[in-house]
Amino acid sequence: MIRFLEAAQKELDEAMAFHEAQAHGLGRLFLAELLVAMELVRRHPMAWHPISTNTRRCRLRRFPYGLIYSMEGPEILIIAVAHLHRRPGYWRDRLQG
Repeated sequence: MIRFLEAAQKELDEAMAFHEAQAHGLGRLFLAELLVAMELVRRHPMAWHPISTNTRRCRLRRFPYGLIYSMEGPEILIIAVAHLHRRPGYWRDRLQG
């Protein structure tokens, strides 16, 4: 199961709206790519770049974003939908524990 922190869901919504405002349909393309990345993370949660002991990052292919996530038992927790060229590590204060 994959769950989003509220802040990560807000980032997803804002990124979709931003891309849609740039070009009609681009927001949907962003979402489609994010869903592919989520499925890859679900299937292979340990395959992506570790950022710390408990967090990993899966980069999107066509957009400069990454899914920052941790594994909480059987659940994958999306901590951030992070633009990779802005404020690196801003999401670290969202980590629990």
